[in-house]
Formats: sequence, structure tokens, C-alpha cells
Amino acid sequence: MWLPMIGMTALPHLGGFYGGYITRKEVKTWYPTLQKPWWRPPNSAFPVVWACLYTGMGYSSYLVWKELGGFTEKAVVPLGLYGTQLVLNWAWTPIFFGAHKLKWAFFEIVVLTGTVAATMVSWYPISQKATLLMAPYLAWMFLATSLSYRIWRDNPETKEE
Repeated sequence: MWLPMIGMTALPHLGGFYGGYITRKEVKTWYPTLQKPWWRPPNSAFPVVWACLYTGMGYSSYLVWKELGGFTEKAVVPLGLYGTQLVLNWAWTPIFFGAHKLKWAFFEIVVLTGTVAATMVSWYPISQKATLLMAPYLAWMFLATSLSYRIWRDNPETKEE
């Protein structure tokens, strides 16, 4: 059972590595040109936080998968919601940092945050431990959603948006 645990724990990091690749250049060139709220975390915090959050959400998905006996019929909704939020998570960085679409990034992150909450609600009867391991992720999503809104609000749209 080590292989599924390692694989599912590592899976979220794949999108994180791709997101990091997109972000690296933009955080030095485009991102500094944006107006940001005083309360935003420093740039150096983001990779550390995301490494922890991706590990926690990946391990949580393993706990749910194991409790449900794998990819069974009972797993369709809870792991389907998890997969949906993971894809939405991976999509935010290319929208925000890659395409510079602040409005779309905000609306996308609102849907993402709701999907994270729905995932946790669906997981609670299956594994309270998995649900609790997702709590820091949901808390970070509220912060990230607020930050995304403020950046969109405080930076005028260009014609391309």
C-alpha cells in the first residue's frame, strides 16, 4: 500500500511544479507592477505554503481512497470533487500569471474555493482526519481568494481582459 500513498500524495505537486515554472518569470517582471494589499504574504512564503498544502491534500485523498476501498462506485463523488478542485487549482496559475487575466482568475478561484469546501463536506463522513488535513488548504484559499479579488479590483482592466 505504499505506492498508492506515495503516488496520491505526490500527485498535486505535478501541477505545482508546472505552476512554479509559469510563476518564476512573472513574479520578477509582471507581478511587481501590480498594486497589492499590504497584508499579502511575501513572495517567498508561497512555494513553502503550497508544498505543505499539496502534500496535505494529496495524503488526504489517499486516506479517503483507502477508506472507500479504492476507486469504487462510492468514491465517484468524493474523489470526483477532489479531482475537480485539483484541476481548478492547477488552472489558476496559468490564468493569473500566464495569461494575466485578473478577472477570470478571481472568478475561477471563487469556484475553486467552493469546490474545496464541497470536497471537504463530502469527505467528512468518510474520514474526519482527511477533512481536517484539508482545513489549512481551505483557510489559505480564503486568503488567496481575497488577495485575487483585491488585485483584480486595484488594477484596472486592459482591453485584452
